[in-house]
Parts: sequence; C-alpha cells; structure tokens
Amino acid sequence: MKTQKIIALVFVAITMFACDTAQEPESSYISKGPSKVEVRNVDGNYRLFVNGEEFYVKGAGCEFGPCHLVADYGGNSIRTWRTDNGQRSGLEVLDDAYENGLMVMMGLDVARERHGFDYDDADAVADQLDRLREEVIELKDHPALLGWGIGNELNLHYTNPRVWDAVNDIARMIKEVDGNHVTTTMLAGIGPNEVEYIRDNCPDIDFLSVQMYGEIINLQQYLDNAGYDGPYLVTEWGATGHWEMPETEWGRPIEQTSSEKADAIKERYKKVILEDQANCMGSYVFLWGQKQERTPSWYGLFTEDGEKTEAINVMEYLWTGEWPENIAPRVHDITIEGHGGRFDNVMLSAGGEYTAIISVEHPDKEILSVRAEIMPEPQELSEGGDFEPRPQSIEGLILSAGVSEVIFNAPAESGEYRLLVYVTDNDNNAGTVNIPFLVH
Repeated sequence: MKTQKIIALVFVAITMFACDTAQEPESSYISKGPSKVEVRNVDGNYRLFVNGEEFYVKGAGCEFGPCHLVADYGGNSIRTWRTDNGQRSGLEVLDDAYENGLMVMMGLDVARERHGFDYDDADAVADQLDRLREEVIELKDHPALLGWGIGNELNLHYTNPRVWDAVNDIARMIKEVDGNHVTTTMLAGIGPNEVEYIRDNCPDIDFLSVQMYGEIINLQQYLDNAGYDGPYLVTEWGATGHWEMPETEWGRPIEQTSSEKADAIKERYKKVILEDQANCMGSYVFLWGQKQERTPSWYGLFTEDGEKTEAINVMEYLWTGEWPENIAPRVHDITIEGHGGRFDNVMLSAGGEYTAIISVEHPDKEILSVRAEIMPEPQELSEGGDFEPRPQSIEGLILSAGVSEVIFNAPAESGEYRLLVYVTDNDNNAGTVNIPFLVH
C-alpha cells in the first residue's frame, strides 16, 4: 500500500512537471503563432509586409541596452546579432519585444573568416548549419519575429566566396523549417563582387542589408557601382566611424561631439534613408545602448550611466515627426589651453595642471551637471565591432568640473590619454565630448 502511494505521488509530480513544461511556450507567446512576413513590390516600391500590413522599419540595433524604449520614442523594431547574447536568450528578447509592440530582426551568429573559420572545411560548415537549425526551430513561431539576419559583415577581410554558399544553405534551411519570415545577410558596405556572387548563387536570400557610417551619405552611388537595384535594409548606421575621422599625429581618432553626431544622423536619415522610397525598406540605427569601441561614448546612443544623448532626441523626431519637450545639452567643442584635438595635437607635461574649456548650449545651464574622467587610450583595439576592453579611468586627476571648464592634472606617466566630459540635465539627458592628448 505504501509503495502504491509513493508511485502515485511520483506520477503526480511527473505530471505536474510535464504540465509546467508544456505551458512554457504560452508564457513566451509562441502559442499565438508566427507572423507572416514577406517582401512585396507595390507600385515600384519594395516594402516589408507583416500579416498583410505594410511595415516600414523604424529600428535600432540593440542587445544589452534598454531595447523596449525603442517603442517609447516611436520605433517599431530592434535588430540583434545573435540568438543568445549571454544575458538574454532569444526567447526573452522576443517576449520583451512583443510586450512592447516591437518586431525583431533576429541575428544568426555565423562564423567569420577573419576569426579563423575555414569555409572549405565541410564538416565545420555542416556543424554550423545544424546549430543554426536548432536556433531557428526554437524561435521561428514567435509572433514578434520579423526575419533572420544571417551573419554580420561576413565580407569584412574575407577571401573565400564559399561563405556565401554557406549563407544560402542557411537561408534555404530557414525556408524549409520556417517559411514565414524573410532572410537577409548584413554586409559591411556593398561592392560588386559580393552582389554578383550572391545574385548568381544565393536564390534563398530575399534581400541584402547594408551597413555604413560616414559614407552612408553616398549610399546610392555605392549601390549603383555594385549593380544592386533590389530591396534592402540599412541595418547599421549612425555616428561617423572611428576609421573615417581625422587622427592625432600619434594615430588616435578624433571623436565628434554628441551634437555633431546628432546633426549628422538627422541629415543622413533624411537625405539617404527616407530619400530612397523605391528600394529602402527602413533601417536600424546603431547603437541603442552603450559599448566600448575606441571610446566608451563613440557609438552608443546612451551613456554608460544610462543617460540619453541628443541622437535619441533626433530619432524620436525622425520616427514621430515631433521633438521631445526636453532636448539634451548641445556640446559644440572642447579645447585644452586653447588647443583642440580636431585642429591640432594636444601635448601636455606630466603632472601639470590644465584647464579644458567646453562650449555648451542649453536654455537653462543652471540645471546642468558635469562629470569628467581621464583614461589611457585602449591598447586592445577591436575590428568590425568585436569586443574591446574598456580602459580603466585614472582616479584623482579631475580637480573640478563645471559647465564651462574642467580643471585637471595630467597623468604622471608619459603616454596617450583622453579627457572625457559628460554634461547632464535633470531629465536623464547627456551631452558628450572628449579630447585626446599626449603626455611627455
């Protein structure tokens, strides 16, 4: 009798566990079923359609940032680079997007030749395909899924065109196991070699996606030169790239102020992305969050402390047609003892006291606060957006920080450094500016 009771309890426990497991898809909205996404040509204009409704992408690239806020500022989509970023699973990303009315262009992390992957290794290519098949099957029925981004900038420093064969095999697999979502691959720029090979050998790629920064202003010329006249998304664009900016004589790039970035983003969106109504189906601004790449402030639309830069104000205007009530402080320039990094090289004596002058525009400067830091330039430099460790700030060098000036001591050791300044208001906005200098 006692044995029968134990068996019954075990059965009940197993049944309850099975029921809980069976209910998991409901909690992730998968039970609602997939959205049907397709590319259509309507009166000569390419557009994405979601469940029969036209969907022009107003998006941002986002993985670790406050992705749900894209919707609060008028956006309708986010783009990822992989299905699991180590902090949130693809299912969690999709759930969060669905709860906030966003669609997700889900990235599939495809191995890069520049990282040592060999696309002549048939076994390795097959293993990658099997791994990605599992990822696709897990997420394909989520209603927030917009499409699949197969690999990121696989054409950066590559030599083996067989990578595109692998990309098409992945796209074909997606059409076999999914069938409801579009497929694309994200290119660093766009050139005739990739366009020709993909056009001739990759019929399962629905359209190309392009990633450009300062040169995006010439996107139409690049498309013409590459011979591509099909539909496309711009899946990364934003601040001028560090490789596109002037450098100091010791090789460090000069970063634009947050206001210069915001002005450039507004111009590029209006003159490039909105201008091509025939082929451009929308875009994802980079980056809705923060990352270290040459500096902690170069590409993020948010600061490390989570403040909004002026670029977010601009995106809200571009996405909604209305400016927010409170605009981030506009920062125009910074100089040290009359010298600016973008005009001439700043060289300081070790341990000396110096004053940096900041040019700030704001209707009420009394509500502004300023913080500053000095950090050595990074020694481990990333390429193609790969991880780059952030240098540690040097404590004790900032003597005072005000709206118009920062007084500091130069580091005691010779080397390459940068002064970074953040001007904040009481609405969680921030203006950023920095200046590289050499200590001798």
